[in-house]
Amino acid sequence: MKKISISVIALLCSVCCFAQQQLAFPFSGGKEKMEKFFKDSIAVSQDIIKKKVTGTVIFKFTADEKGNISKTIVYYADDVLLVEPVIAAIRQSNGQWVIPEHEKTHDFVMPFYIRYNIPDNDDDDLAKAALANYRSKRPVYANNQVPLDMVTLLPAITISYDVTP
Repeated sequence: MKKISISVIALLCSVCCFAQQQLAFPFSGGKEKMEKFFKDSIAVSQDIIKKKVTGTVIFKFTADEKGNISKTIVYYADDVLLVEPVIAAIRQSNGQWVIPEHEKTHDFVMPFYIRYNIPDNDDDDLAKAALANYRSKRPVYANNQVPLDMVTLLPAITISYDVTP
């Protein structure tokens, strides 16, 4: 009798359990299309190239049910120069975000890594410029708590640029 009771309880528990819902990738076209979109859309400015700026930028943005971006928050940026091209690219992505059906808006956190391609030969000027950039970095970060709520962490996008003219 105990075996039957335990079996019935286990069966009832398994009926009540649900597997985690598998969500479609939140960018129309998938991960590869999102990576290509941002690599093509982020325009590295001449000021960034001249100063040899590298670093990480982490954004949180909200997409509505039509896929439009409604607000953008900078969580962290290694340098203020890196923020502007990433914001411009996120604004260009309006209408391409897909959120779960039962939600009106959805938050996403997205990291970007911006760096330069290291030349094959050693370059003393590049090393000096990299050190100067490191000394003069002006990071952007939150100085108060930032609630995350229900947020989806997206894969990081790495942008590389050439330092030679």
